[in-house]
Amino acid sequence: MGMQFPEKDAARYGRPLDGVRVLSLEQMQALPMATQILSRLGAEVVKLEKLPRGDESRTSQPFMVEDGHRLGHTFLRYNMGKQSLAVDIKTAQGRELVLDLAPHFDIVCENMGPGRAERAGLGYAAFAARNQRIIYLSISGFGETGESPYKNWPSYAHVPEAMCGAYEYSRQPNQPPVMMPMTGLGDTATGLYGVIGVLAALRHRDLMGEGQYVDMAMYDSMLAVTDTITNFWSLGLRKEPDKPLRNPIILSAFRCRDGWLALFVTREHQFERLANFIGKPEWVSDPKFATRYGWCDHLEDTIRPGIEECTLKMNKLDAARELAEAGIAAAPCNTVEDILRDPHVAARRMLIEHPRHDGPAQPVLSTGNPIKMSKVAERPDGSYPKLGEQTEDLLSRLLKLDQAALARLRAEGVIPDPGKNVGGANG
Repeated sequence: MGMQFPEKDAARYGRPLDGVRVLSLEQMQALPMATQILSRLGAEVVKLEKLPRGDESRTSQPFMVEDGHRLGHTFLRYNMGKQSLAVDIKTAQGRELVLDLAPHFDIVCENMGPGRAERAGLGYAAFAARNQRIIYLSISGFGETGESPYKNWPSYAHVPEAMCGAYEYSRQPNQPPVMMPMTGLGDTATGLYGVIGVLAALRHRDLMGEGQYVDMAMYDSMLAVTDTITNFWSLGLRKEPDKPLRNPIILSAFRCRDGWLALFVTREHQFERLANFIGKPEWVSDPKFATRYGWCDHLEDTIRPGIEECTLKMNKLDAARELAEAGIAAAPCNTVEDILRDPHVAARRMLIEHPRHDGPAQPVLSTGNPIKMSKVAERPDGSYPKLGEQTEDLLSRLLKLDQAALARLRAEGVIPDPGKNVGGANG
């Protein structure tokens, strides 16, 4: 029986980032995903949103409407439990307000776009001048330091995904690449590496007493995630345009009674187990399978028919279970409905339901926290902030601004008027 995580005992330890405060000038996915992780680890995350519209993800589609405010799908996935500070950073007053917050934060993050934070007067140097202990995370397509020829390119997830070679490597002969097959891996991978960089910088600050600049490029992150593409090429396993890749493994999907089964065989002992499982023990001594390249060369004429003769009689989950018991790596190719019924997903609380009040009965789903720790109790992620919802509380609590000062800022349009439906359903 595996180790159990008793929440009643874990709760007394708190969370590892309790007391850490994050100010994040963030939009869309890569950085909000990173700060969502930091929030789940205990950090207080303040989402700095530009007036008048705030984070672009608020208006992404599909969306739901809550209390008259539109919440796009990207916003729903990555902004639970955060606080929203809305400021017009195009004004000198707005920029000064933000910089005045520097002594009150441990981490500042931005993914405004190449060079934009610096041009707005909100780059690392401006914050470090107010707080030498500040850790500053920047996420961009090609990095803010160094001399990348692509430095000024705008970048969504598909840009680094395409440039790292993944699309061409997986492209089938005489077919165009499948765009974004992993639904935004370029964003997700960069956000994860960004979290690692920030946590390392926090540890470094504990040792040295100073903050630093963490520069994350989406292209770098995707090169790291898909490192087998360049590594295999250097070892001679090279894909030629519009020719099948001659790969010395079995990595393919096979038909079952109710869908598809993904199968992965990379070693001779695994091949022997597979041959015995499907009732083809003679494959082990067949000369055409004497090398792993033989598996590739005879995948379609021998191996696929032999496997599917067996798997077409089985459901994909049963086939995967029985193959796993035989020591063979296999998995059902799940639909969303399969995931919703999966007992693993339920047991580990990996899907969170958000009830809707704007018509549809189906709750909105987002993923739970994949980081399970024995001395950290999982807690609800909290609600979604309305645009600028915590602005006045933060400015009065951290900067000690009184009601007269807040009223002046409202009148001058530097901060939102809470009496108006800023960023409402019509976006």
